[in-house]
Amino acid sequence: MPVAAALEALDAFLGERFTRSKSELEQHGRSESYFPLTPPDGVAYPETAEQVQRIVQICAEHGCPVIGWGAGSSLEGHGQAVKGGVVVDFTRMNKVLEIRPADMDVTIQPGVTREALNEELRATGLFFPVDPGANATLGGMAMTRASGTTTVRYGSMRDNVLGLKVVLADGRTIETGTRARKSAAGYDLTALFVGSEGTLGLVTELTLRLHGIPEAVSAGICAFPDMGSAVTAVMETIQMGIPMARIEFVDAATARAFSAYSGMEMAESPHLLVEFNGSPESVTQDAERFAEIVADNGGSPFEWSAREEERRALWALRHNGYYAILASRKGARAVVTDICVPISRLAQAVEETQADIAASSIPGPILGHVGDGNFHAILLVDPERPEDLTEAKRLSHRMAERALRLGGTCTGEHGVGHGKLAHMEQEHGEGWQVMGEIKRALDPQNIMNPGKLVPQG
Repeated sequence: MPVAAALEALDAFLGERFTRSKSELEQHGRSESYFPLTPPDGVAYPETAEQVQRIVQICAEHGCPVIGWGAGSSLEGHGQAVKGGVVVDFTRMNKVLEIRPADMDVTIQPGVTREALNEELRATGLFFPVDPGANATLGGMAMTRASGTTTVRYGSMRDNVLGLKVVLADGRTIETGTRARKSAAGYDLTALFVGSEGTLGLVTELTLRLHGIPEAVSAGICAFPDMGSAVTAVMETIQMGIPMARIEFVDAATARAFSAYSGMEMAESPHLLVEFNGSPESVTQDAERFAEIVADNGGSPFEWSAREEERRALWALRHNGYYAILASRKGARAVVTDICVPISRLAQAVEETQADIAASSIPGPILGHVGDGNFHAILLVDPERPEDLTEAKRLSHRMAERALRLGGTCTGEHGVGHGKLAHMEQEHGEGWQVMGEIKRALDPQNIMNPGKLVPQG
């Protein structure tokens, strides 16, 4: 009865900040993707780092699993309590603690969302660039090593987290990293925790790198006759050193879904959505140079604009892509998977994936961050047809196998959770066992988000 004892102790400690109501347990047992409902035994809502520390101490005393929760937007079941236990919901720890414009960094609590932080930063002339599409919490983004539409220029969470405050499985609190831009002092513990998916500790504070808001921004869209020509245009743009801030790809099926969902008419063919940041002169020059590359590869005229409302409409289209594709098959759920390959193998990976999906019994539109070789397939399944889910899992497995064969990774940004455990040994070999050894050293009871990321058993 260790979980029951932990629940009683947490109830006494947290009062109204702890709940076992069915509705809230179910809310914290859902996934954005296909995983079945997996409710925890209780949900804690801490408001301070000290409360998080005491929650972990209580759970450690009773051997009770602890799972961190941000916005719940992860796609590989990261926040599900697959071994039972307590979900720690960080949404009440949502304060921006200190902005330091001169140093271009900020310290925040983990429940601050990406959009809320950028709203807070508006008057400083700075912004935080990592944009996974969802308005996720920054603590969750750090734990999944998130990236997104702007990674090609600004990097992922790995590149933009300077330091963390973390509560370990035994209740100790440590600080990793410094606000200095470089350090040669010991192991890089910040890098260890970024991407650890809550399996090593709970983050209570983050210090993030900020960037200057560009003086000018231009963005546009163009269509291509086929996948290969679109990817070739991307490769040539990168090789010429044209500094893209975003470059996104959608296939013909996605373009069709976008048109139906938004009312914006797009040709049913592959498209690139591109953005450039810089001075008014440079963004114009970059857009004109890119237009030449598009024309050389048989694309439609590159239509671009520096007007904010037009740029926002373009990226709203992309950010709503998941919902547009879901709406294209009434009543469907999605198996959303991603892979990442070297740029030189991107066209092959996308074309082979398209052929697989075309030969299957389910639809699966493709879109992605082609500037860094990362793309997604949104495999649409009928919840009433178990064979659809079986087929989607088969396609997802083949995508991961393909990525590894081409020198890539089974996940460029979604993370592992419990959805991609099957591919970790093939990708990392003995390195995966080393990850398990690190986990056991820091969490010998296996209470921190068990069932995820590392070898099981």
